Amino acid sequence: MAIDTKTALLDSAERAARTLGFDGFSYADLAEDVGIRKASIHHHFPSKANLSVALMQRYLAKFEAVRAEFDANPRTGGAHLDAIIGNYRAGINGGKSLCLCVTFTTSRDSLPPEVADLIRRFRIMMMDWLEAAFRTGQGDGSITGVLDPAIEAAATLPLLEGAQLAARTQEDPVLFDKAMQLLKQRIKN
Repeated sequence: MAIDTKTALLDSAERAARTLGFDGFSYADLAEDVGIRKASIHHHFPSKANLSVALMQRYLAKFEAVRAEFDANPRTGGAHLDAIIGNYRAGINGGKSLCLCVTFTTSRDSLPPEVADLIRRFRIMMMDWLEAAFRTGQGDGSITGVLDPAIEAAATLPLLEGAQLAARTQEDPVLFDKAMQLLKQRIKN
């Protein structure tokens, strides 16, 4: 099934942002990738700022849906935590990219305030999801050593983001895996 031009542009821009950084590509790059004229992009996204907002809105909605799916299917806290780690692991694409939220965080000064607000919303949602995973894992015994789920979540999100950055810096996903080793050893499924 063919995708519409706007979706193709968003897909192309997300790939580019995640591998090159948001400041690392232009509308000319997108036009070439999608096979349209550069001027046609402005019909969908009048400015790169508009594009950044649309990308982050779509990314947030995607992860809210993933979380809702997990919440609808009760699992152990350890299974939830393992899935969150897996999502961040998948985002590094063999050490060649970052998740969009991490990418945007590194480009924050060149993005509109609305994107900063969306990044905050994304991080709050992830912190809530992590806290719920730790709380459930504490209750069902599927995550060992949980003393305070909120503190665990506050430490885990930067660990996930930093592990992505380390893996991307050296294009080596093993660095992500090593950073997750102590956390994953606490999961008892």
